[in-house]
Amino acid sequence: MSAIRPMLAADKPQVMTLLRQTPCTEEEIAVAEEQMDIYLNDDRRTDYRLIVIDHEQTVAGYLCYGPTPLTRGTYDLYGIAVSPDFQGHGLGKRLLGWLENKVQEEHGRLVRIETSSQEKYKAIRAFYLKARYQECARLVDFYQPGDDRIFYVKYLEQNGSMKPNG
Repeated sequence: MSAIRPMLAADKPQVMTLLRQTPCTEEEIAVAEEQMDIYLNDDRRTDYRLIVIDHEQTVAGYLCYGPTPLTRGTYDLYGIAVSPDFQGHGLGKRLLGWLENKVQEEHGRLVRIETSSQEKYKAIRAFYLKARYQECARLVDFYQPGDDRIFYVKYLEQNGSMKPNG
């Protein structure tokens, strides 16, 4: 059985290996590592929160999120990944569901995600849409010519339902 729990320092090597098995670039992995280091080593900073999904002492997935600065009830999903060995078993859906429940427990009202329009991220964009996140904005050529920054959002109700957008 898989368990979702806070990330520990001992998990970092497995999370780094997991990230290298994804379409992430080395620059994106470096940012994720910086977020991990802040979370693991600086108790004064609460901007990044990391969880893992542990399957028989193997990190099968990870998620990084946090409250969006200068907002009330808005949270950012900074990163989510599931090991290729464990994909297709609903672990990503469990991680995302855990996040949405946690945000609601903390009286949050919406989750925001940003990603790239590159073809290699097509599967994660489809995952967000299937999870009922809606594309709410796109900055054309943001990262580089031909690579847009896409924003997704999901409004949450306190009773666990989704607020209709529109």
